This record gives sequence, structure tokens and C-alpha cells, in this order.
Amino acid sequence: MSDDFEALNRLLEARYSCRGFRPDPVPEEVIGQIVATAGKAASWCNAQPWRVAVTQGAETERFRAALLKVAETEKPAPDLDWPEDYPGVYGERRRTCGYQLYGAVGIERGDRAARNEQAMRNFHLFDAPHVAIVHSEARLGAYGAHDCGEFVLAFMLAATARGVATIAQASVAGYPEFIRSHFGLDESRRVICAISFGYEDPDHPANGFRTERAGLDEILEFRG
Repeated sequence: MSDDFEALNRLLEARYSCRGFRPDPVPEEVIGQIVATAGKAASWCNAQPWRVAVTQGAETERFRAALLKVAETEKPAPDLDWPEDYPGVYGERRRTCGYQLYGAVGIERGDRAARNEQAMRNFHLFDAPHVAIVHSEARLGAYGAHDCGEFVLAFMLAATARGVATIAQASVAGYPEFIRSHFGLDESRRVICAISFGYEDPDHPANGFRTERAGLDEILEFRG
């Protein structure tokens, strides 16, 4: 097994969705390195549709406060339809992840108020000092969004390699009109997701669990 393969596997195993950050900012140079590395992701016809707006300092706080207000008063209306359902094993995995999170932060399964409060932590950006808004050209449709997914993964792996924690958030993308207005994005841009990032708070209970991954027998099927 090559050193490169082992290094990639270590990064994939080390990456997780961080839900508790320290306030320390990530240096601009490091952010630039992460984005430049992520920009090497593959894309259809080399279109490279991803663009990213990254907040820092007072702008993160301004966006956090405004986002929370919108999330408390408006219904989400994402540019990309959220899943209609999570059938079968997909729902089982989703529920297991939720139960792990609630257990880590001490929320009883029947405590709906506490669960809703935890859900709203998304719009506090989990106290991260930065958030990256990933957006794409609307006319590129699903393939532009697919390409952005590759960028998001590359961003998170590059961040992990630099000791920076991340969490990709579809919840934030539920308010695209607000986001376009806040960041001055053209109406032709579709909001794909947000990535809150910074340095992890290792003592935060929400960072105390890891999700499981499907076995090879659930993923791979040889033909022939």
C-alpha cells in the first residue's frame, strides 16, 4: 500500500462534522491554501463552477446574527430540493447519527424542545469563526451542484490536513434569498451549502462521537 493511499485514508478517517469550535481565527494564508487545494477538484468539462464567500472576524458575527434571525422567522426554501424521504437503510443511518449526537450532548429522545434547540445550533454556525458559502451557476443545473460536491469534499480534506475542523451544512443553504442578498451574489448563483470551519473545541460534548461507515459489502458489487 502506497504512502499516498495511506495518507488519503488517514485524512478521510480523521475528518468529521465538528459541532463545537474555538473562537481562534484561521490565518488568511491557511484559508487560501485550503481553497486553492480544493479548487483542484474534478468538474464536468473542467467548468469549475464553484465560488466561495468566506467570512471572518466581525463579518462572521454579522452573518451569524442575521442568519439566526431569518431561521427563527422564515421557512426554508432551498435552491436545491432537499430529500423527499430517507427510505430504508438511509433513514436508519440518519436516525443513528441523530441519536449519537443527542446522546453526546445529553438530550433525552423524547425532549423535543432540547432537540429543536440543538438543531438551531446550525444557525449559530456552531460558534465557528468562519463560514464558507459555496455557490454555483444556476444554468449548470445538477451537474454544477455535483461538481461543487467534489469541491466541498476536497475543501474538508484539505482543511483536515491543515488541522482545521469543518462541518458542511445544508441547513444554512435553506435560506438562499437571504444569503444572496447578504453577500451581494447575483441571482444566477445557486447556494449549494455552507461549510462552517475553524479549530475544534476538543472538550465540547458534541465532538465526542463518530459516525459509522457502511462496509464494503454494502457498497461494492462486482459484475463479471
